[in-house]
Amino acid sequence: MRRLHQIHVSLFSERCGAFRITPLQYSLLSLLAERGEADQTTLANSVALDRTTTTGALKRLEARGFIERAVSPTDRRAQCCRPTQAGRDLLERMEEAARQAHDATLEPLAGPEREVLIRLMKKITAAYQQRQGGDGVMT
Repeated sequence: MRRLHQIHVSLFSERCGAFRITPLQYSLLSLLAERGEADQTTLANSVALDRTTTTGALKRLEARGFIERAVSPTDRRAQCCRPTQAGRDLLERMEEAARQAHDATLEPLAGPEREVLIRLMKKITAAYQQRQGGDGVMT
């Protein structure tokens, strides 16, 4: 699994390198675009990483103007994040290149094999998220 991840990161970098965004940053920005807003803990749980790593990626996205972070109006300890228009525009420009990276990763598999792999990955992820009390989101 680690080797497959390395291959995917390499293919993502090849196709998306011009955008200067990491796969983690892409996942976080995509989640925010889908949800509209989320706190950092929810985002960390959704991408199955610790809060420190996730917060660092969010700070880099904020520094580039792709997201906004603000103290939550309901919990002063939480930071709420939302994509900016620049972040949404970046996702739109990256869409084709990111899709190519995903397709290239799965290229050696026939259609039915791809479906089985994705189904099994979702099953493993959902089981892990359930044990952790998360929301089971897979990006």
